[in-house]
Amino acid sequence: MYKHFVKRLLDIILSTIGIVVLALPMLIVAIMIKIDSPGPVLFKQRRIGLHKREFVILKFRSMPVSAPSNVATHQLDVNAIQMSKFQKAIRKLSIDELPQLYNIWLGQLSCCGPRPALYNQANLVAERDKYGANDVKPGLTGWAQINGRDELEIEVKAKLDGEYTAALNAGYFKGFAMDCCCFIGTVLSVIRSDGVVEGGTGEMKKQEELKEVSIEGDVVHK
Repeated sequence: MYKHFVKRLLDIILSTIGIVVLALPMLIVAIMIKIDSPGPVLFKQRRIGLHKREFVILKFRSMPVSAPSNVATHQLDVNAIQMSKFQKAIRKLSIDELPQLYNIWLGQLSCCGPRPALYNQANLVAERDKYGANDVKPGLTGWAQINGRDELEIEVKAKLDGEYTAALNAGYFKGFAMDCCCFIGTVLSVIRSDGVVEGGTGEMKKQEELKEVSIEGDVVHK
């Protein structure tokens, strides 16, 4: 009942409210994007949706047009991409994700669910298959996003997506409770910019490993 009807009804209501309330702010962001750098306002990317069907996700463009498209963030050398202060700001505050309200309204996304993988992220899709996470509608935010976001490794992210899927399949109460946790947790995470690591998936662990190597090197040197 919740998974197949109530959840979709809530998606329609919330996305409609979001589109109406945020119409003017999104228009202002669109104008600022055009002023800030040449190129289109929206960035379109192929993603994997429910039952591994592809769809096109919408975002505000937060990188120069010269940046590679259809490439996962963790595969980009973001430090080599000359982003403006405005572009960095809308990425950090997740403002670039707002056009996905239209994806939710169209039924391609849900407000909460596993974040949709890129069409070429076969490793993430395969890991999610282990937990049945490809058989629930992806979301604007999810359980993995409030438990690490960019710094999570693929295996950990897929496991958390599996926990979300299990809760959603467990019935009305657990599914609704999980979505509420994801929604509230996302608001708090965005405010604190938790887990936003330029470089993407697993980047936090990479930085920690480099730090450990550096410390060990100092000890050996001494």
